[in-house]
Amino acid sequence: MDHTLLHDALDGALTASALTALGVRPGDVLLVHASLRAVGPGAGGADGVLDAVRRAVGPEGTVVVPAFTPENSDTSPHYRERVRGLGDEAREAVRASMPPFDPALTPAPSMGALAETVRTAAGAGRSAHPQTSFAALGPGAAGLLSGHRADCHLGEDSPLARLYEADARILLLGTGYATCTAFHLGEYRMPGPPRRRYRCVVAPAGVRQWWEYEDVALDDSDFAALGAAFEEAAADGDVRTARLGAAACRLVGLRAAVDFATGWLTEHRSATAG
Repeated sequence: MDHTLLHDALDGALTASALTALGVRPGDVLLVHASLRAVGPGAGGADGVLDAVRRAVGPEGTVVVPAFTPENSDTSPHYRERVRGLGDEAREAVRASMPPFDPALTPAPSMGALAETVRTAAGAGRSAHPQTSFAALGPGAAGLLSGHRADCHLGEDSPLARLYEADARILLLGTGYATCTAFHLGEYRMPGPPRRRYRCVVAPAGVRQWWEYEDVALDDSDFAALGAAFEEAAADGDVRTARLGAAACRLVGLRAAVDFATGWLTEHRSATAG
């Protein structure tokens, strides 16, 4: 695993040069996760970070972020936390207040400021899944985001599989592997992954309604351990680490991460289930 020393002081230009030093290349396709609180104020907030990333990948590069919306589902951990301790009537009031998903308008507040900045940027695209959409900027956006089937959160008919095909890389800015979305593709590639029912609010033809569907049971509870194991086993070049201001930063090969996750999850979750 490579370790690259990045600059401590941050401004727009210095962040871009630091990302280049880390290994971000012109033309890269990057799936970005960022904690602006961890990075600190010197980066210029979400606008400054996005500007730096886009300048690092150049006009031929594409920036992708998760734009998930657990707020319009009553089967999500977000909902369970929101209604914890409430009675039946109050729970129903929460359900009734949930707006239907609109890919052009629905915000993704739980994904952080950078994701919202990408989603609302001029020229950005967004995939159509009502729960686990992605937003992207750049010439590769349309191809990466198209065909996101509504009953496939993060599997072969999602942008994650298109990112895998594009040999994308993952940029973790102040975040760890616990929130590494790409690992979920490994869940789909396990033999016989468990499945469950999901439900969310949609509005086909402008009519608000609940929609229920079945998909792989997503579980990120062991992703931190998975990430630690991946980093320990990673080949040279698969993971590059550094500090960006106060934040730990990683540049990770998405294919390598998904391939490792598929094997690790198959072994460890089978052992746990047994």
